Amino acid sequence: MGRAFEFRKGRKMKRWSAMAKAFTRIGKDIVMAVKEGGPNPEANSRLRAVIQNAKSANMPKENVERAIKKATDKDTANYKEQLFEGYAPHGIALLIETATDNNNRTVANIRSYFNKCNGTMGTQGSVEFMFDHTCNFRIPNNNVDIEELELEFIDFGAEEIFADEDGILIYAPFGSFGAIQKELESRGIEILSSGFERIPQITKKLTEAEMADVEKLIEKIEEDDDVMNVYHTMEE
Repeated sequence: MGRAFEFRKGRKMKRWSAMAKAFTRIGKDIVMAVKEGGPNPEANSRLRAVIQNAKSANMPKENVERAIKKATDKDTANYKEQLFEGYAPHGIALLIETATDNNNRTVANIRSYFNKCNGTMGTQGSVEFMFDHTCNFRIPNNNVDIEELELEFIDFGAEEIFADEDGILIYAPFGSFGAIQKELESRGIEILSSGFERIPQITKKLTEAEMADVEKLIEKIEEDDDVMNVYHTMEE
């Protein structure tokens, strides 16, 4: 198995464990998608993907519809996606994805977390190059021949395809999202969920005490309402 498989296995138990946090994230994704491409999922591929993710997270249909309606209100603030970079203790690189309607607040908060936990907030581009920006799709595993599927989707950018207990995962570079989404839909293959992740190119092994130092900072950052994802180079 490749790096995407190992990365997914390492994060599986930690990611979006709190349902309220997951719903907040999806709500922001809906606002950004509607503001960008309108409220009609048929004409807005990004919104279509977010609705699939909402269904996968068991978000009630009425919540989704309410979020779409709210997003069309001109008085509803839009969220801007902002990337923050820095180092946790023991030389672990952190890449933080946020969605915020007040960048000054978010910058101040993220900086305070680094300062309180002996980390260092970096400048733009200081650690981003250490991560591969990828997209992924989860589809049902209906006795699919994975090797054959991989061969068919290489032309659309797929780099790694593997199965787990929840279905089949397709990983590809960030820029291949649209092509793979379109091909899956044209074949009538159900997309259970989709998204983007940043996979570290190299990871660093720490002692248990050192890991605790890093996890203290990560947990503090993840508690922030503006934070969508935190990626790191610590071996899990």
